Amino acid sequence: MIQEKPSVSDLFSVSHDATKKRKYPRPFHFAVVGATGIVGQELLSILASGVIPVASVKAIASQNSAGERIAFGDEELVVEAISEEAFNGVDVAFFGVSSDIAKEYIPAIAKKGVVSIDKSSAYRMESDVPLVVAEVNPEDVAMYKNRGVVASPNCTATPLIQVLAALNKVARVKRVVVASYQAVSGAGKGGLEELDKQTRDLFNMREVESQVFNQRIAFNVLPCIPASGNFNDEGSTEEEQKVVEESRRILKMPELRMAVTCARVPVFNGHSEAVNIEFESAIDADKARDVLANAPGIVVIDDVKALLFPTPADATGEDYTLVGRIRRDNSVQHGISLWLTSDNLRTGAALNAVRIAEILCSQHLS
Repeated sequence: MIQEKPSVSDLFSVSHDATKKRKYPRPFHFAVVGATGIVGQELLSILASGVIPVASVKAIASQNSAGERIAFGDEELVVEAISEEAFNGVDVAFFGVSSDIAKEYIPAIAKKGVVSIDKSSAYRMESDVPLVVAEVNPEDVAMYKNRGVVASPNCTATPLIQVLAALNKVARVKRVVVASYQAVSGAGKGGLEELDKQTRDLFNMREVESQVFNQRIAFNVLPCIPASGNFNDEGSTEEEQKVVEESRRILKMPELRMAVTCARVPVFNGHSEAVNIEFESAIDADKARDVLANAPGIVVIDDVKALLFPTPADATGEDYTLVGRIRRDNSVQHGISLWLTSDNLRTGAALNAVRIAEILCSQHLS
């Protein structure tokens, strides 16, 4: 009989919390835009857990989804079609939709006094809009007053920034080389369905069709995200550019040297990254391991003897970025190599947005 592998929570005692216990002036009224999508459903799940006192929640989506019922804890919410009027009475709106929709509605509802937390790329590089990883630069949330919006970074950039920020406090980061291994859930429900269907079709010797991805994803690796590429003049994809630009901005290191390659892998959920970091001064693997083990939002899983290192399966459903394979990089004078993985829907997207809301509601909104 094969013994089931214990969960991360069974194996590791987390002695630190990613966020402090906060005090709130009152319960707040929320809206989740894109509520029927997979990130929207994660947002609703986290809000239902009671991390912030909730007075009410509106589930908002496209006209096609209006009238659907979706779970919110033990209750059900009826989905409303998106409109400016749908935000009446809302304090904080989470946007888990396209940049076009975010740009259309966020300025309008800001005039109503609604503060938006946007998961799209619409506002990430706007200099007067805060781009925030809650554990790294929470002080920047205060900039929401400029335009009524806080941007949340790309789900590949978020865990990387957590790691770099922690290590940068003890040895300044000089150069970063990253290869990401990104799950199909990053492409939404369609990505999940395509991997499932292609896998079944291959096993049943049926013709395989690709619609979400430009090539077969089942039992394959696609070295281009998004599928269309959207390459810059240097040949980097839009996804790779986001990781570089957003990391530099949040870390406040505009000249940080970075090389990023993003690949799509046939994993349903959980983004992983192989990271090589060059530092300006000496830092050994034991020091890096200790720093990361005590950093907010990070759990170290790095047992060489037991061959125990973090996987996307371990990360799924967890509230932490998992880090392992921490070792010396001998190709440079001061270097560390490591592996990280996180739940891209939860830790990389929804959870960071909710943690931004925690800061907003406890420190800035009355």
